[in-house]
Amino acid sequence: MKKTIVLMSLVLAVALMASVGLAGPWGGRFYGVGPMVPNLTPEQSQKILALQQAHLEKITPIQQELYSKKLELRRLWLEQNPDQAKINALQKEIFDLVDQLQQESTKLRTEILKVITP
Repeated sequence: MKKTIVLMSLVLAVALMASVGLAGPWGGRFYGVGPMVPNLTPEQSQKILALQQAHLEKITPIQQELYSKKLELRRLWLEQNPDQAKINALQKEIFDLVDQLQQESTKLRTEILKVITP
C-alpha cells in the first residue's frame, strides 16, 4: 500500500513538473508574428516587420558560421592532445561572431525605436 502511494505521488510530481516546464512563452526570436509593441499604426508595423526580416537575413550567415565554429571547437577539445593555440584562436573567432550578432541586434533595436517614437 505504501509503495503504491509513493509511486503515485512520484508520478504526479513528475507530471506536474513536466506541465510547468512545458508551459511558457515560446515563439521564436521575436515571439511570434508581428512586433511586441501595442498601438502601432499599420505603417509602423510593416516597417518593423521589414526591419526584422532584414535583420534575420543579415544574421543568419553569422549564426551558421558561429554554429560551425562551435562544432569545430568541440572537436578540438575531444582530441587526445588538444592544441591550446588552435583552441584559443577559435575561441577568439567565436567571441568575434557573438560580438557581431550583438551589434546587429543593437542596430535593430535602435532602428525599431526610430520607427516607434511619435
